[in-house]
Amino acid sequence: MKVRKAVIPAAGLGTRMLPATKTVPKEMLPLVDKPVIQYIIEEAVNAGIEDILIITNRSKSAMDDYFDYYPELETRLNQAGKDKELSEVRRAADLANIFYVRQKETKGLGHAISRARRFVGDEPFAVLLGDDIMRSDKPVIGQLIEAAEKYDASAVGVQTVATEAISKYSSVKVSPLEERVFSVSDMNEKPTPAEMFSNYAILGRYVLTPDIFDILDRQTPGYGGEIQLTDALRTLCLQKPMVAVDFEGRRYDTGNLRGFLEATIDFSLEHPETGAWLREFLKNKSHTL
Repeated sequence: MKVRKAVIPAAGLGTRMLPATKTVPKEMLPLVDKPVIQYIIEEAVNAGIEDILIITNRSKSAMDDYFDYYPELETRLNQAGKDKELSEVRRAADLANIFYVRQKETKGLGHAISRARRFVGDEPFAVLLGDDIMRSDKPVIGQLIEAAEKYDASAVGVQTVATEAISKYSSVKVSPLEERVFSVSDMNEKPTPAEMFSNYAILGRYVLTPDIFDILDRQTPGYGGEIQLTDALRTLCLQKPMVAVDFEGRRYDTGNLRGFLEATIDFSLEHPETGAWLREFLKNKSHTL
């Protein structure tokens, strides 16, 4: 199997980041000098993905505009001799072949993924959640693609979480295959500590085979009355091979305020234009706290 396509679900309402996300898509909130979703697209591109489908809704046309050419702005930047800014604006539009489809009803992550059937066809594909940013030396989705292609299987990205936090995630039942790679035999969505299979939780990255679409078509509503991707993945792992990859990297949930601020600080500290200034600012600020 060869993974060439990716799907980014970005149709959520952003309720954890209100009021900022009332009119601005949470995926378009600026993380230092780029919107959140650009980091996710760059991760996919750096892993060899060629075509990307973004699942949006009617309030998120800003994403379509951002990854398009803007002749008036580009002309103005060129005339002003702002070559660096011009290069960055154009680079965003040229990152990948980006397509869009709308999720016309808010019916859950599984329903959003089902909207990608025509785009995917009969190929395996990557899924990167639109508010999970990963910092890693090797793209996290690339780590999953490598395992999926090696074992000819679907793959989910996992890391261990505290037992008291497992109810926020999907817990997987695993057995070891090699270092950091496991076979998946079962999973459940937002379990209690008594219900969980392990402390390995699925965290925002997947490689799926097209078998998932027929399962999603038959999937009944689950947790929260929505079509849950985890429920469909459970059926898939009972029918077809699936691996879990304990990926190397740091995950930031930028869909909530605390995670967004953590990412902003860490990325700012590494940015060449803000790193030294921010370190000095925080050092001076610490004396007043």
